[in-house]
Amino acid sequence: MIKWILGALTLGCVAGYINNNLLNVVPNALVSDQLFTAALIAMLFVFGFSFALDKASIEKMRRTGARLITFPFLVVLGSLVGGLVAALILQINLAGAMAVSSGYGWYTLSGPMMGQLMGPTWGTLGFTANFLRELTTIATIPLMIRLDKYAPIASGGGTTMDTTLGVIVRYCGKDTLMLAFSNGLILSIIAPFATVALSSLH
Repeated sequence: MIKWILGALTLGCVAGYINNNLLNVVPNALVSDQLFTAALIAMLFVFGFSFALDKASIEKMRRTGARLITFPFLVVLGSLVGGLVAALILQINLAGAMAVSSGYGWYTLSGPMMGQLMGPTWGTLGFTANFLRELTTIATIPLMIRLDKYAPIASGGGTTMDTTLGVIVRYCGKDTLMLAFSNGLILSIIAPFATVALSSLH
């Protein structure tokens, strides 16, 4: 599964590069807006349909209860600690590092926002760190589930409601669908506010 996902991602990058630099056949807006939205809706429909067919998954989801709410806030805490540790190791601004970690994998938000709030260097760092968070989640999920079933959901951060949802459900089980989606949704809501708040402290 992972090799197909990484292969598709690589092929997409190559196709996008060729389109932008050589052919320019497909408008960027068509891909980033209409096609991406349609693919996301179709994916969520398939996951929801598959989840509803599995009675065992529904029962397991009911047992999660308060975890649907508490889990994302534990991810927030873990991300802040990770940003703090990274700042101490790299000897960079503490608030800036924690603001970067508060992108929760949402690199298209963190990069531009950090660039606007703290300058181009931090914008690059915000984009790169959060992009690598998403990519690492996809690439290492078979290893992470050996440590804990929910580790990929924590690692995926805000991306677990869309781009990493498929691979998480595939490897962690259908019963993690609602937890992964709610985790991504809540973190995506928190991300812009946390980024602004923490960057203002630098």
